This record gives sequence, C-alpha cells and structure tokens, in this order.
Amino acid sequence: MAESNGDDGFAPLRVKRVVRETSDAVSLVLDVPAHCSAQYRYRAGQFLTLRVTVDGQDLRRCYSMSSAPVEDDLQITVKRDPGGVVSNWLNDTVSEGVEIHAAPPEGRFCLRDTDDEVVAFAGGSGITPIMSLLRTALANSSRRVRLFYANRSRDSVIFAAALERLAKENADRLTVAHHIDDDSGVVTPSAVGSFISGAGAADYYICGPGPFMDTVEAAVLESGVPRERVHLERFSIEPVPADVADASGQTEEIVIELDRKTVTAGYRAGNTLLQTARIAGLRAPSSCETGSCGTCMARIVSGGARMLNNDALDDDEVAEGWVLTCQSLPTTRTVHVVYE
Repeated sequence: MAESNGDDGFAPLRVKRVVRETSDAVSLVLDVPAHCSAQYRYRAGQFLTLRVTVDGQDLRRCYSMSSAPVEDDLQITVKRDPGGVVSNWLNDTVSEGVEIHAAPPEGRFCLRDTDDEVVAFAGGSGITPIMSLLRTALANSSRRVRLFYANRSRDSVIFAAALERLAKENADRLTVAHHIDDDSGVVTPSAVGSFISGAGAADYYICGPGPFMDTVEAAVLESGVPRERVHLERFSIEPVPADVADASGQTEEIVIELDRKTVTAGYRAGNTLLQTARIAGLRAPSSCETGSCGTCMARIVSGGARMLNNDALDDDEVAEGWVLTCQSLPTTRTVHVVYE
C-alpha cells in the first residue's frame, strides 16, 4: 500500500462539497485519496482530528463525522462557536477544492453490537456524532431508535430536514422529539424522565453542552439505567477544580517512559501529564484532549493522578493504573507514567 500520511500521521483530504446546514453550521464532505482509503474507514460516532493553520498558528481540533459508514461520503459538521478559532475559520473561509489535513478516525463513542434500543440525547452541535449513530443503526439493524434533540431556537436546528425525512422513512422504528429552549426553557430532569419512560433494554448516547449532558446523564442514571449503558461524548473540558489544582502544586517531577526513552521532567503546577510530556520534548500521542477518545492513555506505575474527565476508560482499566494523560493532574510528589 502506498504511504498515505506524513510523519505526523495527517493526510490531505480535499473538500468535495460544502453544505450550509444553518446560519452558523456547515457540513464539509471530504474526498479521501484512494491510496489511503483503508485508513480512513470509520465507525459511526468517531471523529477526525484536523490540522489547520490560522493566522500563522498551527492548530488541531477534533470534529465528529455526521455521515454514516454505510454512505459513500465522509462528512464532518462544524458549528460556529464564540472564540472558536478553527470552527469559525471552517465556517467562514473553507470552500470546495481546499485541502484540509486530517488524522485517521478515532473515538469510542460507538454503537454496541446488540439488538437493543438506541436512546440518544443531543444538544446543539452534539447532534453530529448522534446523526452518524442514528443513520447506522437504521441502515444496519432492526433496532428501534429514539432521539431527544435540544436547541436554543428553531432556526438553530441542524439536520432538521434530514431528521424529518428519516422519521418518515422509518416511522415504525424512529422517534424524534425536538426541545426548543425558547419555547420550553432549558431541559429538565423530568423532561428526560418522560422521554425515556417505557424504554426497555437500551443503550443511551449523550452529546452536547456540558450542563445539558450533566442533566441528562444524572436523570438517566437516576431512572435505574446501569452506568455501562450510558455513553458520553464531550466537545469541551471543564475548569480544573480548586482542590485538584492545589494537590498538583505539591508535585516536583514526572518520570515518563515513551518510545523506549525514559525522561525525568520538572513539573509546572496546573499542567496535565500530557502537557508535561510535551514540554519535555516528547511526542506523546493525543487527539481529542477532552477525555473521550483514549488516544493519550498511559499507565501510572508509581505515584498518583486524578482525571478531570474520563469518558474512555472502563473501571477495570482505571483499577490497573491506566489514565487519560490529557485529563490527568498529578497528586503526589513524583509520578512515573508509562506509554505502552
């Protein structure tokens, strides 16, 4: 097979089509070179890490596929965001024919291989990976699907027409409930409880703004759904809690094993293990940097650290010492971490 990526793992993907979804959201259909098509096959719910240069800065951001693997096109959908340098640049300047460098698909926010119902909650641009999951479940299985989709206003609903079409084509299997904050206020636990009432064995997928996700997750778990049935995909990270920041201030050094090298690095208070590795000159693996994909996982063999967010590792992995280094702040004087 011919080489598809440069040394940094990114390949140029040409923008084949630009679709304006709403006034502040755009879908980009990407053309994958034939010689690297195998590397860019993906599972529903996964994302691409893009590398772009904006105002002279080399930036990397992750965007979920809104297309489904059963479809011919590879498509990501990007919503404008206040202060979102890359998201706004993609919305404002990208046109057909432009090349965007992307790393191969990653992520664990994927459908489980069961026949159980899919219950999905999306808020705003959180519909992007959810759309991929819905399209795949409807095309590849006989699973029933229900979607609760929350937006601030009616004109901000991404994929409104596509969802209406899917609901008509799959009237016996797909239920779509729209929640508009302007009409009904923010989503409440009771609204979540009413929506999931009557669901039997099901898997729950949640993506959207942090407060929305917290409300939905708490309500779903409160209803008795086992935690292993609840799947989360976050697009942003929360501020570091004060107690965690204070604990990290006591750390002096981090020992890092990567690529058959062992480096001892001085620690700068507030930095994650991943940031410390980078400052030490190591090319530590990473992608989403929100605790969702698992790309940056490593094992702590001595010392301790606390993860700010973990939507990728299961309890057994955590018990064995695995952490997401992008989300981990040290809590002991020294920490020894190994990338395996």
